[in-house]
Amino acid sequence: MKKILLRAALLAAVCGAPAAAQTEVGSFRPGVTVDGVNYFLPRTRLCIVVEADKAVTQPGEYAQYANRYLRLTDVPQTESTTWTIANVELRAYGVPDSTKAYSIRLKAKTSAPLVSLTQDGLLLGVNTTVEPEAEAPLPKSVPAPAPLNPRDYMTQTILAAGSTAKMAQLTAEEIYDIRDSRNALVRGEADNTPKDGVQLKLMLDNLYTQLAALESMFKGRTLTSREVQTITYDPTPADLQAERVMVARFSRRLGLVDTDDLSGEPVWMSMKLMGNLPAAESNVDADRKKAKMEQGLRVNQPARVQLTLFTAERQLLATEVAMPQMGTVEILSDALFNKKMDTQVVMHQHAGSVREVRAAAPAE
Repeated sequence: MKKILLRAALLAAVCGAPAAAQTEVGSFRPGVTVDGVNYFLPRTRLCIVVEADKAVTQPGEYAQYANRYLRLTDVPQTESTTWTIANVELRAYGVPDSTKAYSIRLKAKTSAPLVSLTQDGLLLGVNTTVEPEAEAPLPKSVPAPAPLNPRDYMTQTILAAGSTAKMAQLTAEEIYDIRDSRNALVRGEADNTPKDGVQLKLMLDNLYTQLAALESMFKGRTLTSREVQTITYDPTPADLQAERVMVARFSRRLGLVDTDDLSGEPVWMSMKLMGNLPAAESNVDADRKKAKMEQGLRVNQPARVQLTLFTAERQLLATEVAMPQMGTVEILSDALFNKKMDTQVVMHQHAGSVREVRAAAPAE
């Protein structure tokens, strides 16, 4: 953040200067506005955070023998990937609006207020130090758990077999033996059935682990990870007129893809203005007051917009967002900054609207 000590006319002039000297804020003109400090008001940019489960199904090494030895049908024969949307989160943040660049002119013989800016020039505060908001971290991806190695549970006889077909046969026989042992323990018919419930659970868990590892040689296995992908979208006022806009596509094989990638189904977003902004006054008194305020501090008056994110199958998200580009720019009267008041203004960083105004008599 820039903490800039300005020779600005946000306070009244000192002795010898006219008492009417106050803030002068005008539109920034590149190459012309050289005696001022420039700032931007923000527009809203959307970051859509999509958490999706990526399931990778791998065929077993003995898949072709699954029906012969274990009477298993419809086991996977080739590797495949399936994506499923698990959660969607919307984050709105402000970026500099190039159409809302203004300059605070510097004047001689004035006091020196503080103007707080972000690194990219968004106005945070006047006559006070404001720290920029910390960016919230994205959710972390969760990798698939490490799969069991079936060969760690194979007997020496299986590993010594001379062909894949023979190994499949011996593995199936081992599976049947483990199932028999498990059933005997559950029924209390095993010779070594423990009387301690904890010990019995440990033995059963070990048998289930062996079964899962060996059966995966026939059934295959599915490894599921949680992946995080993002969509960035810049809303415009024209989006309010459209019934819906496509922000991305989602493929069950590839996850999020670009809007021009026809392998995915469309992800739509609709926008609806919540309420109406007050109509601008156009009478003579209002125009006269506005003319006197033209050099005041510009701030945003955002509009509240309802956003709905959906696919053809389901609604993913519904929320409300403050959007400056759908609203108006207002002017804070320069009368707030004169020799009788030491006014502090704190802004909403991502909306550019006034969060707080504190007015107090300046120190003697």
